[in-house]
Amino acid sequence: MWERQTSDESQAQLLQRIAAQDRQALTEFYEQTVTVLFSTAVRILGDAHEAEEVVQDVFVQIWNKAATFDAALGAPFHWALGIARNRAIDRLRARQRRGRMLEEVTQETEANPAAHAHHEFGLSEEELANIRSAVKNLPTDQRQAIELAFFGGLTHAEIATELKEPLGTVKARIRRGMLKLKENLQAYT
Repeated sequence: MWERQTSDESQAQLLQRIAAQDRQALTEFYEQTVTVLFSTAVRILGDAHEAEEVVQDVFVQIWNKAATFDAALGAPFHWALGIARNRAIDRLRARQRRGRMLEEVTQETEANPAAHAHHEFGLSEEELANIRSAVKNLPTDQRQAIELAFFGGLTHAEIATELKEPLGTVKARIRRGMLKLKENLQAYT
């Protein structure tokens, strides 16, 4: 019990130093807490890469919000753990929303693609068929990245996370796919 109290007091002092922008204090707090915070994020998200991003966000928030820590409300470790848990849950919910949105858009356009394009873009049936054909003829990896970007509304970083691919790979796939589409749809430009 005495060791835990001493640890809580030590971490509270670290948070005070972090609030004063002491980088060494952040390093010490990081070393004391990162393993459990990362494990918690992995358990919630089921993905180590996403958990790493969450932990990075957590320590940025700790750096920015250390002055708001109140020892009367709980231990510093539990405060940081709460931040990690909330960030991981927020990320999980955002992932689920993006997945549902992409599924809805895909179902909606598959059910009646011509109606949506006619209404929104004023395209003829023939033009729509050519566009669909050009997109379908893209290599799967390029088509998937483009669909996530343009129909799913995801950023390149989010697509990289979703596909579990490096960011540079995702950017290259989108670029190559867009160049192929431009080449195949030159008549419409």
